[in-house]
Amino acid sequence: MKKQFAVIGLGRFGGNLVGELSKLGVEVLAIDNNAEVVEQYADYATHAVQANAMDEATLKSLGLRNFDHVIVSFGENIEASILTTLLLKDLGVKEVWVKASNAYHQKVLDKIGADKVIHPERDMARRIAHHITSEKIIDYIELSQEHSIVEVVASNKVSDKSLIDLDVRAKYGCNIIAIQRGADIIVSPAAEEVVQKNDLLIVIGHNRDINRFEKEGV
Repeated sequence: MKKQFAVIGLGRFGGNLVGELSKLGVEVLAIDNNAEVVEQYADYATHAVQANAMDEATLKSLGLRNFDHVIVSFGENIEASILTTLLLKDLGVKEVWVKASNAYHQKVLDKIGADKVIHPERDMARRIAHHITSEKIIDYIELSQEHSIVEVVASNKVSDKSLIDLDVRAKYGCNIIAIQRGADIIVSPAAEEVVQKNDLLIVIGHNRDINRFEKEGV
């Protein structure tokens, strides 16, 4: 059975999320209280519904308790975000992910049981900051406050050397978990795999160790 997703609030983030989920071929229900906005996403979503998400009877009638993921994206309407999250958790929705406007909003969402709190603007800002301050880091994904995954471009310094020769884990404490070479990706590369110039090395580890590898090792 395909997983079912619902997105409540079709602003910039919620609307784009509906579009991307649709491209991935999953079932997605798009919900907003603005009829014109709902109409815009009718062609992308599996179903698009005008509804008041702060009404418990409405949420029940939409069958949201049976959905695998419900994403709440109300922009700056913090009250609507909190009330809808409460109702969804009371209904027994498995995974409720919520877009937060600020740190205080997140604190409340954490307390009322949101399964994941999303900060799209903050997270994108961090990715851009890491990208523009380094000539080697192509992309950056934060896993926690201390651990990340980064894509680092291989320079002449590491090209034509095998992973066992580079010995990144022993020297820097981080791990190369994949190598992207053109359109191909090598997952869990063997120790004998030879790095080529301009390969993208996907590295996971503590931020401190990754920074040291990026500055000294690659």
